[in-house]
Amino acid sequence: MTTTAPASSTTGTRPWLPVALGMLAVAWGGNEFTPLLVMYREGYGFSPVVVDVFLFAYVVGIVPALLVGGPLSDRYGRRPLMLPAPLIAAAGSLLIALGSHTAALLSAGRVLSGVALGLGMAVGGSWVKELSVDSPTAGARRAAMSLTAGFATGAGVAGVLAQWAPWPDVLPYAVHIGLAVLATLALAGVRETVRNADRTTPLRDDLRIPTAGHARFVTVVLPVAPWVFGAASVAYAVLPGLMADHAGAFPVAFSALLGVVALSSGFAIQALGRRIDTPSSARAVLVALAVVVVGMVLVAVAAQVLVVPMALLAAAVLGGGYGMAMVSGLQEVQRIAGPKDLAGLTAVFYSVTYLGFAVPALLALLVEETALTYPQLFGAGVVLAAASFVVVARNSRRHLPAPASR
Repeated sequence: MTTTAPASSTTGTRPWLPVALGMLAVAWGGNEFTPLLVMYREGYGFSPVVVDVFLFAYVVGIVPALLVGGPLSDRYGRRPLMLPAPLIAAAGSLLIALGSHTAALLSAGRVLSGVALGLGMAVGGSWVKELSVDSPTAGARRAAMSLTAGFATGAGVAGVLAQWAPWPDVLPYAVHIGLAVLATLALAGVRETVRNADRTTPLRDDLRIPTAGHARFVTVVLPVAPWVFGAASVAYAVLPGLMADHAGAFPVAFSALLGVVALSSGFAIQALGRRIDTPSSARAVLVALAVVVVGMVLVAVAAQVLVVPMALLAAAVLGGGYGMAMVSGLQEVQRIAGPKDLAGLTAVFYSVTYLGFAVPALLALLVEETALTYPQLFGAGVVLAAASFVVVARNSRRHLPAPASR
């Protein structure tokens, strides 16, 4: 049986804070590349599809790290899996900085960034929840806000440095490497929370996650999960490319601005997630999907008119949908999962959310190979988001977890 250590096992009044910093650092590394997509496309000659594949490449690292790292941390503890994550992120940044003209190095760096982020999301998120002894219900919110703060700050700092500072393809990554080292030092003092884990069973048994088949996970969590980064990637990866010729003399900075607007909106709405969420229905998930529907309508209009105010409004609303989908999905997961399945089910949820990062490459490919336009494709997104809303609404009060599993 796996148990967690009591509050006294970790020093400090906010024992979860160093882990939150580690999550922020790996999220920073995962998203610092995004506002620079315009730079790589226009300055280094990579095609739009190739650049969007670079964006998606780190999913190749994220998904295995999530699916294996989470269960392994239930077996061996949070520290051994989370402690190296910021340094792996730093190695990814180093490869990207060294390989700005080389597709292979850029891809390899993005994969390492993904491995680090996958560990941070699954293992770090569980660790933060277990260390949130002052408010057990705050774990999901703190984990989601730590990630969003890292995504937003990484994008903002990288965009500003790439637009106005020297060495635009190196300095943003050097800053992140410094942050990752500091986060590693902070993590070194955090105590383990997993105790008495059963290591006598075969490892393959630990990789099984029974609650992934829970009816509520299938009918409420899975429909919202792809919209987490589906909405976010449209806001800060697709929209900046469409606006590149309409953003004045500073396309990279405007790309960063769209990312910061979207993710700041997501961060702000996550702070309200606790008030919207209820264990008796999927109200928070429905709010998330409603915001996504509105955001997809607005981005369809923005892609048609290509004016700055509409692009900023669409990014803000899509960011709100991202933030609410993230925190509401995590809250549902933490109610469904048993103690042994927490990291594993969190990993499954995050893995599905990252399917949303395929959206930019898929849209670019469809536009390149067919007669479809971005406004038309975003219109299709409105229909899909609305369909997801209907599915969740039909199951909102069904298959609620038993009180003992919350």
